[in-house]
Amino acid sequence: MRLRLANEGEHGMNGGPPGDLYVALNVRPHPHFIRKGQEILYDLRLNFVTATLGGRIEVPTLKGPTMVKIPEGTQHDQILRLKGLSAPGLKISNPRGPIDSRENRYPDQTHPKQRELLNAFAQESGINIDSQGEGLFDKVKNLFD
Repeated sequence: MRLRLANEGEHGMNGGPPGDLYVALNVRPHPHFIRKGQEILYDLRLNFVTATLGGRIEVPTLKGPTMVKIPEGTQHDQILRLKGLSAPGLKISNPRGPIDSRENRYPDQTHPKQRELLNAFAQESGINIDSQGEGLFDKVKNLFD
């Protein structure tokens, strides 16, 4: 990438106005992020229980780790967009772009017995899923199950 800074170069001959300064930029690849213009991609590796049942997971960003809600039934290559956490634009008026996360493919619907088995699997595997997404009715119903 090359940036042009108008009138910031050397002065012209015989006292002429300064020329333009060109700055060549080379961006080193990041071990976890892929940059595409103003957008940054992060390949999120989810376990199938969190992707199927939903939950919360910590995702790295340029501003530090951020908790992201994973919706139930998250699909393969589904993109979750974290607005305003990406790289700033080269022009002052450009806002920060999004960070996009792509996930792996998992079932998009589950039956009550499947949910029960997946929750048991998560507990046995030591996988912490966040059940804060349950409403009051679901919590009362679960008391009687």
